[in-house]
Amino acid sequence: MGPPSFRVGGRTRRGDAALATDDARINDRIRARQVRLIGADGSQLGVKALPEALTIARESGLDLVEVAANADPPVCKIMDFGKYKYEQDQRRKESRKKASNVVIKEMKFRPKIDEHDYDTKMKHVERFLDEGSKVKLTIMFRGREMAHPELGRRILERVAERVAEIAVIESAPKQDGRNMTMVLNPIRKPKAKQAAQASSA
Repeated sequence: MGPPSFRVGGRTRRGDAALATDDARINDRIRARQVRLIGADGSQLGVKALPEALTIARESGLDLVEVAANADPPVCKIMDFGKYKYEQDQRRKESRKKASNVVIKEMKFRPKIDEHDYDTKMKHVERFLDEGSKVKLTIMFRGREMAHPELGRRILERVAERVAEIAVIESAPKQDGRNMTMVLNPIRKPKAKQAAQASSA
């Protein structure tokens, strides 16, 4: 029979686990009399009395961390807990940073926009997309213009066709009260990142 599988922190693996670092029991905080011990390299060391497991961890200059408190006996792993917690914190920060880096710019058009205004606004749209931002296009209808939604749809289709090489339609045109909206998602890396990668190559 192989080593037990256990689930902690939303991930199941053999011999390792992602644990919630804020409430994990370590070293002398562990209450069990005996534990199933996992070495720092992931090897199964079998069931050990808690004092023996603590001694093995301390002789390695590492911590004993309870990674599966509900198992019988609880599963503990030898690791550098401070380093592990730091790496987990860094991963969370990086994840939050990536989530917050998604920028959505908005560009508004009128159904009967003239060519000069259209070209000016399109230059902004293309710049936003080149910078890696999503772009929300909004057609604003007034009065009798509401009776001709096809005018707004025609503009949105024209915009999408012009930027087809640098963006895809993430959200198709839809009517929202007096407005019609569509969202474009860039498909190329931002120019600033491309330049940075080229200079470091």
